[in-house]
This record gives sequence, structure tokens and C-alpha cells, in this order.
Amino acid sequence: MNKIRTVLMNIAKKNLILRKIFRKCLFIYRYIRYKIRGLGKKVDNKMIIFCSFNGKTYSDSPKALYKYMINNIEYSDYKYVWAFKKPEKYEELEKNKNTIVIKQGTGEYEKYLLKSKYWIFNYRVADHQYPKKNQVFLQCWHGTPLKRLGYDIDNSDNVLNTKKEIRYKYRTDAKKFKYLLSPSKFASEKFISAWNLKKAKKEDCILEVGYPRNDFLSNYTEKNIEEIKQKLCIDKINKKIILYAPTWRDNQHTSGIGYTYKTEIDFDLLQENLGQDYIILFRAHYLVANEFDFEKYKGFIYDVSKVDDINELYIISDILITDYSSVFFDFANLKRPIIYYMYDFDQYKNEMRGFYIDLNELPGNIVKTEKDLIEEIKNVDNNFKYNEKYKKFNNEYNYLDDGNASQRVVEKVVFK
Repeated sequence: MNKIRTVLMNIAKKNLILRKIFRKCLFIYRYIRYKIRGLGKKVDNKMIIFCSFNGKTYSDSPKALYKYMINNIEYSDYKYVWAFKKPEKYEELEKNKNTIVIKQGTGEYEKYLLKSKYWIFNYRVADHQYPKKNQVFLQCWHGTPLKRLGYDIDNSDNVLNTKKEIRYKYRTDAKKFKYLLSPSKFASEKFISAWNLKKAKKEDCILEVGYPRNDFLSNYTEKNIEEIKQKLCIDKINKKIILYAPTWRDNQHTSGIGYTYKTEIDFDLLQENLGQDYIILFRAHYLVANEFDFEKYKGFIYDVSKVDDINELYIISDILITDYSSVFFDFANLKRPIIYYMYDFDQYKNEMRGFYIDLNELPGNIVKTEKDLIEEIKNVDNNFKYNEKYKKFNNEYNYLDDGNASQRVVEKVVFK
């Protein structure tokens, strides 16, 4: 089956017409099957289905909303369904008597989709899966956008989708939204544009109340930090912690594997210059499927790509290094140093995505070479200040991150 899928993927990359035919036939088959599964299924008004990053993790705003609800007695009679790619990893969630864990993408999963009153996701649902009129789809999304999305992408170097195909996906998504969660006025404007919500007459679906996932960044404790470091086996290391979290590239894809990422950084040089005082936590983007071998750098680089919740990595890190990922918007809540390592800046800006904001607004410096990166790490470690530029950034993009977003979302979505 994997070999067949790989062959079909290679054909789809090379032949647009065959790709369209294949996708259309698959959609029709899946849509009919979904409709048949829904026959006679009544919606349970007190059932909620959660899914984060297409079933890959227990994290982000779906996790925050779930935890808020199970810890509040007024929701004690609700039923909670979590969908995962590997449900066996998350069986512990069923210790809560009202929670069940299922496998994402199965017939059972679709039956719970059809039965649940509320869908709480931070990623797309499949094109053929539509909520009924009496169901509520809350699209939490997964970040304030730096890089352009959907209808706003002028240039697309995506190996799997043309600009027209990308817009089709966003147009399909917009039809399903009851609510689209937004963390700021800026994000609301970009989401309306990216999903073309005006044309879809869905502007009123924007729920601008902050990201529940960031409540943790306001409410964490020193005990949380200690427990996370122990879990990662770095609690005995007396060095500064750097979190390196680059994003994925639209044009890097391997059939049969998925999106891949090549670490365009000289770790030998970094270890030589930084190894005595720092360790690096390397965090690949959730869409990146390839594995990384850092055995050579044991004790200096820790691959934390499989840690579900990146919030855990934020609170233990002294410095963030990223490129075009939206992680820096969230990390900025901690008022700690951020460095932007954009080695492929011109290509990314002109050929792949483009940006929503003037990069001069960023609360940290952009560097493009390893030498400059090393110098900047040492500079921010010794001279960092939470200055007016950084404050202005948080006032513009993070003003709703006050630790209470989960409560606001649940009260507006569940009780409305």
C-alpha cells in the first residue's frame, strides 16, 4: 500500500491533470461514504471531539480547552473524544471517565465526527467532512501568521499544490467554520483575507478572544519547569538553553515520507563556539516527517521534535532561534531573547510565501550566516533588554494573552 501511495504521489507531483482527476474521484468516494455513515446519526449536544495537528499531538489550543473543561464542574456531564494518529500513546487520557481516545482517520472517527456537537481542531479537517447545521466547528488555527496564507499567497513553490489548489482548500474550509479563533486584531484581518471570508459571507465567524494555548505561558510555575527538565533529562545541566525551531519549506517533499527538512546549519561550528555554555533543543515543525541524527552532538543538541507540547519547551528556554515560524509570537509572551536565522531569506520571500508584516517590527535581529548567529547568541545573552520595540510588538500581537483565553472561548462557544 505504501509503495502504491508513493507512486501515486510522484505522479501527482508531475501531472496536474491526473492529480485533479485522482483527487476528485477520491473526494466523491469519501463524501458518499461519509454521508452513508451519517444516516440515522443524531448529534449529542454534550459531546466534543478534539484533534490537534491532524491527530499527531496532544497539544495547542484544543488541549488547553479540554483541560479547562475537565477541571470545571459545570462541564462534568460532557463527553470528550480525542482523535490521534497513534491513540495507544494517549490512553492515559481515558483516566478521565468522560474521555475516550480513538484513531484519527478511521470509520469510528467519522462516526464520532457525525455525532459530536462540537468540533475543536487547530488544523484542517478532510475536504469531504462537513459539519451538519446543528454542529459547531471551532477552528482554533495554530498561530499568528508571519508568512502569507491561502488567498494571500502570490507566489507558490509548493510541490503538492498550485495557487489555485491552495485557494480551493481554504475556500472549502471557510464553508465549514462556525468560529475561527483569532489572537488579535491583526490576525483577524489576515484570516479574513486568507480565507476570503468576505466573499464567503463568513466575516462574523472570527472569534477574537486570544489563544487558549498561551494561557499556560501566563500560568506556569517553577515546578512545571523542574518537571519538564527532568522529563528531558537536562535538569542536572548547568548551561543556558537555546530552543531552535525552524519552520517547514513548501518545496521540500519526499514521496512516501512527507515534507522533509534539511538542517542548513553548521552544528560543528556551533558546538565549537557554544558547547561549553549552551545546549540546543532542536524542534522540527510538525509537518516535517524525516528523522534527524544528532548522535555526533550528544550532550549539546537534544532532538525534542517528538515533545507534543511546544509550550513545555518555551518555558525552559533562555533563547529562541527560529526563521519564519509563528512560534516567536507565542514565545514573545515570555519577554526573552529571540533570534531569526534566515539563511534563505530571499528565496523564501520571493519564491515561496512572502510576509504579512514588516520584518523591522520583529522583536529580535535577523542573521543569515552561522558566524553572525554565534555572535548574536552571545550578544543577546549578555546584553538583552526587554525594550520599547519588544513591548510594542507584544502590545500589537499578544495583548489578549492574559491567561484567561480558554474561559472566554468556552463561554462563547459552548454557552452561546
